[in-house]
Amino acid sequence: MIEITMKVGPKGQVVIPKVFRTAFKMAPGSDVIFAAEKDKLVLRRPATKATDLFEDIAKRRNKKLKMHPHEAYEEELEERLG
Repeated sequence: MIEITMKVGPKGQVVIPKVFRTAFKMAPGSDVIFAAEKDKLVLRRPATKATDLFEDIAKRRNKKLKMHPHEAYEEELEERLG
């Protein structure tokens, strides 16, 4: 287990060490969840939605992507029901 001590800044901010940002794929703007568990403060990544994942992949490839998650379902439903 890796433990690193960091200081809380005057605005209550703490820098997440690079080793953890890299391991947990955290980039500037990434969401994190803080949770209190007994005497521990737990920091974790939220569950990723499929559409968010695809948009993130598209951004990394320098392409714009707009997803309509229900569009394919609605088209399939329309084909089946006429």
